[in-house]
Amino acid sequence: MKIVVIGGGAAGLMAAWAAANEGAEVTLIEKNSKCGKKIYITGKGRCNVTNDCSADEYLAHVVHGGKFLTGAIWSFPPSALMEHLERGGLRLKTERGNRVFPVSDKASDVTRCLENYCKNAGVDIRLDNEVTKLDILNSTMRGIITKNGEIFCDRVIVCTGGNSYPSTGSCGDGYRFAGEAGHTVVPPVPSLCGVNLKGGYFKPMQGLSLKNVGLKIYVGGRQVRELFGEMQFTHFGASGPLILTASALINRCEPSSVKLVLDFKPALDDEKLEARLLRDFDEYKNKDISNCLKNMLPSSAVGPLLERCGIGPAKKVNSVTRAERAALLTNLKNFDILFSSLRGFEEAVVTSGGVSLKEVNPKTMESRLVKGLYFCGEVLDCDAFTGGFNLQIAFSTGYAAGRAAARG
Repeated sequence: MKIVVIGGGAAGLMAAWAAANEGAEVTLIEKNSKCGKKIYITGKGRCNVTNDCSADEYLAHVVHGGKFLTGAIWSFPPSALMEHLERGGLRLKTERGNRVFPVSDKASDVTRCLENYCKNAGVDIRLDNEVTKLDILNSTMRGIITKNGEIFCDRVIVCTGGNSYPSTGSCGDGYRFAGEAGHTVVPPVPSLCGVNLKGGYFKPMQGLSLKNVGLKIYVGGRQVRELFGEMQFTHFGASGPLILTASALINRCEPSSVKLVLDFKPALDDEKLEARLLRDFDEYKNKDISNCLKNMLPSSAVGPLLERCGIGPAKKVNSVTRAERAALLTNLKNFDILFSSLRGFEEAVVTSGGVSLKEVNPKTMESRLVKGLYFCGEVLDCDAFTGGFNLQIAFSTGYAAGRAAARG
């Protein structure tokens, strides 16, 4: 069985090894001068390879494509991936949130481990070679056409990634291949990225990191999720773990329908928050309101909060009206951060969207339209939250595709 794998990222390296391990003759084509270029920048260069959790727990963190991925994740769960990598000489460690990293904190060690598996299995890795077209005849794969000529084969596995971080070579080639093969491509959008905010109210908060805050997500006036954790205000708007998670939930929504509401004090209900505010008001009754609130909020957040409430920063606490106090309480628990849009693919950790799952066999990753054509990894319409879950999608679908393609 002759198999060509297009793309030398996480999914491609896994698919190539899995196919070769089943006895197939495998050629891996990578357009860059080295494999795993995107792996090198994941986890800020440390590579969060997976999440150390059960298959069921893992699937609960998938945003799109959970049902489709069920078989692949159960066949090759995080535990199997970790065992595979450690068997290949890569020592792993588990950190906060069950995130798994190499002990060395070097993403390059992950790529090296995956490449060694491929080389030891006899995979022919060809770098600096770009695929321009699939060769399909009568809905059956015949081979691929590259800038260096045509390669005939029995099976082709497309592992070209999505649109995120285009500098790594992920520029949507796989979507084009899929479209030319007759597949439906769900429009790709950025996911796990920061958000742009409206107005300039947040400028004084630029660089402010907030911990233990809440974020409520509304779409079309309906609350769809409430999150708890950390976020930061930036020069363009907001980022951080809470915002990245929110982006995965809203990236297919009309921006005008989205509302993101910050809760500065999620540990306090309305009654307790009011009691706390009244205590501070009593203690600082002859002080400016801005000084009083610094006891409750980071100083850079006080100005924007008062502006939203229509209260001057120099107003004395003892002259704050009941209506103004009510406005303070409302905005401390429900501060609309004025969502405008998502940041672009250049900053998105992953792409949401891709080859329609209805047209791919979930057990084998084979196209339902073209015999011998397989898709895996980010090119598929599957994505998950941050924490190692997206790389696991690449590894599990790559493993499924490689084995199935080799077995015919």
